[in-house]
Amino acid sequence: MKKYLLLFIIAIFVMSCSKKVEVKGKIAGSSPLERIEFVEASGVATLPLANFGIDKEGNFTGTFEAPKNGMYVINYAGKQNLIFLKGGQKLSISGNSATFPNEYVVTGDAKSDNDFFQACQKFLTTYGQNLNIQQLVSGDEAAYVKAMQKIEADINKNIEENVKKFNPGKEVVEWKKIDAKTAILNLLVNYEMTQKQMSGNNPSFKLSKAFTDYEAKLQENKDNMIKTSPFYRQYLLTKMSMDFQKFAQSKAQEKTDITTSELFNQFLKNKKEVSQTEKDYLLAFVIAQSDVHPQTPPATTDKIKKIIEEDIKDATIKSDLKKMLFVINGFKIGDDAPEASLVKQDGSAYKLSENKGKPYMMVFYASWNPYIAEGTVPVLKEVVNFYKSKMNFVFVNLDDTKDQFTKTSNALLKGIPGTNVYGEGGLNSDIAKKYGVFGFKLPSFVVVDKNGKVASRSFVNLGDQDLVAILDKQTGLSAPKVDPAAQLQIDPSALQQQAAPQVEKVPVEAKK
Repeated sequence: MKKYLLLFIIAIFVMSCSKKVEVKGKIAGSSPLERIEFVEASGVATLPLANFGIDKEGNFTGTFEAPKNGMYVINYAGKQNLIFLKGGQKLSISGNSATFPNEYVVTGDAKSDNDFFQACQKFLTTYGQNLNIQQLVSGDEAAYVKAMQKIEADINKNIEENVKKFNPGKEVVEWKKIDAKTAILNLLVNYEMTQKQMSGNNPSFKLSKAFTDYEAKLQENKDNMIKTSPFYRQYLLTKMSMDFQKFAQSKAQEKTDITTSELFNQFLKNKKEVSQTEKDYLLAFVIAQSDVHPQTPPATTDKIKKIIEEDIKDATIKSDLKKMLFVINGFKIGDDAPEASLVKQDGSAYKLSENKGKPYMMVFYASWNPYIAEGTVPVLKEVVNFYKSKMNFVFVNLDDTKDQFTKTSNALLKGIPGTNVYGEGGLNSDIAKKYGVFGFKLPSFVVVDKNGKVASRSFVNLGDQDLVAILDKQTGLSAPKVDPAAQLQIDPSALQQQAAPQVEKVPVEAKK
């Protein structure tokens, strides 16, 4: 009996410690070209944790590791919404393609938490429509504070009513209360900025003690708030904005090539009242939003790496930023191009090192990329035909199944010289992980020299003149000039937005 009891306890412990989320669902009316992504909402520089395909009936299924219990972003068809998830959960999500993910139904382990969350969000939408924040902002400070306190009380009352109705877990209730405080704080700082501007940025402008006391009361646990809420980070950055602008102006004449991240890092070092936790999250936000993108010069990237290594103290934030840098910029030029598990259509294994002695370009793609057929393939044919005498081409398919790889490669790449290979598992494959390939980077292109060394960053545009110059250098050929706009499929800024997604607006909005 003791043996079975011990096994039961162990099973419960393992289940409670699991970070894996098992999800399945159906989106009525969905297209097989659409995908569903899950992204951690509270992290910084976060990348998609999962990218699930949808079949012709609208069904999807999969698992992913949830870094922590909390809010996650669902991305679908260019739209996004939030969902509260915990490690170890099994759940089902359903909806209609016309309204998903703005509207969805959850069953299974996450039902009570998300019924509570959606009910609170629905209340805020209706409540916000009956407010005229613009009129309040232009009024008396005491009246504004009183109005904010009433808004806070009304939101908290609704939260308590929904707790009784849906019996959610403590964590989602705590998140919702932090979210309510953050919404009020953003409204308070909006008032402060407006009043400062109306005063002509008069240095003598000062908020009342009642205002600042209320603002402080809403931030009794600042470190927990900054870890949980991206919108609390936005509030803090807004509070710092004027001081930072003055600091940046004072430094502008000293050094012209300084980056925003360097400036903000220097600015934070002078802020003794700001905790290290705040500094880590805010600096990470600025790095991700300002200085990490595909066109970042190598010298700037090296500066950013140094800041991350020396000044970011939180290990998770440090790791996330490094991973994002790699995904956006790729390997360092001259690094060995790593081998990865690949197979041909006949099932035989393929090694990238088979190209040694001749430069080659890897083309990462999948059938569900909406522009692959009309946008990429015509330009790819021209590129391959021009350079094929001097270099090889490896077409790496990242579809969900080998059958889909066979169909896609036969349909799209027929007649184009090169080697067709498949990464087993698609975006979860060995090669996708080693080369930092995510859905928002498809198609993408990496050049390797004749010695098996990486010769380029990861490109998302075959018409990029930097890529053309690299191909010319590797082959000794000279390509005709290409319109830089040709085949451009991804706005580089979108890569940043995917790495640090915008999850929602401040809940209480001004009445139009």
